[in-house]
Amino acid sequence: MQGTVDGFSYGAVTPLVAYLMACLGGALGLRCTTRALLVTHSWRPAWLALGAAAIGSGIWTMHFVAMMGFAVKETPIHYDKSITYASLGLAIVMVGVGIFIVGYRGAAGTALFTGGTITGLGVASMHYLGMAGVHFHGRFTYNTLTVAASVVIAVVAATAALWAAGRVQGFLWSVGASLVMGLAVSGMHYMGMAALRVHLDGSAHTAGGAPEPSVLAPMLIGPLAFLLLAAVVVVFDPLMVMGRPVRRIVERKPGVPATDVASHPTRRPALHENRRPEHHGSRTR
Repeated sequence: MQGTVDGFSYGAVTPLVAYLMACLGGALGLRCTTRALLVTHSWRPAWLALGAAAIGSGIWTMHFVAMMGFAVKETPIHYDKSITYASLGLAIVMVGVGIFIVGYRGAAGTALFTGGTITGLGVASMHYLGMAGVHFHGRFTYNTLTVAASVVIAVVAATAALWAAGRVQGFLWSVGASLVMGLAVSGMHYMGMAALRVHLDGSAHTAGGAPEPSVLAPMLIGPLAFLLLAAVVVVFDPLMVMGRPVRRIVERKPGVPATDVASHPTRRPALHENRRPEHHGSRTR
């Protein structure tokens, strides 16, 4: 017996909130990755790790906010907490691998392709592992071509996001990139859900419906709190909103630590140094 799926039990509320969560995680992750490219190697792993955790948490939160609106009309559904949290860990680890590749090898060429592919596969793996944690009186099957399309969307979105982290100039451009990333991640989720088919077993079924918010809300508290903490770090770090222009200053001063240059962004010592030799020269004459 095939079940009847309703992916929008609460109307447009869950897709909209899920999209905003994906955008928030993407924006924080992109800014942290960009920040990592502007600092010395001693601080780079910390920023990359924070970026990976932000993107992974944002995508995971997006998925399960969207799942609040998911229902099978013929049977209630439940969530396996261990599998659900395992999907969060998988997302953070695989996104982290991709981000670290780009953070140390650059957002271009083979490094970008490899990092984007691993990150995209992490996003897709999180989705389907999270779906494996959904329990009900039956089983899921998937359309292979639609699943493949959802994976392609995830890889393309991740690659574009990592490219933006290394190339996009300025805070507003990064916000725009995060909006596109959120749209792509949400599209990947709903493409994956379109591939879903529900097959119910032969036993008697009770009335189904969307899970109560209290079922998923406790699991979402931790990642949401982390995203809030990451947002505080980003907002209160002044270099987060300066982007590529700071990087150019650092690149023009080889051998000078990034933190030294960044701590005095408005100073122009080179101008004063150039004037002094001219002044002394006129006196000797």
